Amino acid sequence: MRVAVDTNALMMPVESGVRLFDELDRLLGTYEAVVPESVVAELDDLSAGGGEEATAASVGRDLAARCEIVSTEATFADDAIVELADAVDYVVTNDRPLRRRLRERDVSIICLRGRSKLAVTN
Repeated sequence: MRVAVDTNALMMPVESGVRLFDELDRLLGTYEAVVPESVVAELDDLSAGGGEEATAASVGRDLAARCEIVSTEATFADDAIVELADAVDYVVTNDRPLRRRLRERDVSIICLRGRSKLAVTN
């Protein structure tokens, strides 16, 4: 089972207190997490800033190293996630516009429910 992970999902541990991989383990058991190169680049850009967002992006960048980093034709992170959607079983994201695009493609989405739990939605 393959799971694509978006930028904001990788930033959840700092922004929402979610233990991302523990939650994915709870929901899915065995899986392979993949992250597009453009998501890694976005995290690198965000971590160069300041404040909580930069801290969250830095933590997210470290977490991305636990995933398979994959190439896509898209250079924008959301477009890369949509491009990967046909090749994965789930996408982890809280980004509403991205979730809308994924729902149009009938992709299963894992997003934040409550304060610190992830849930599968369609």
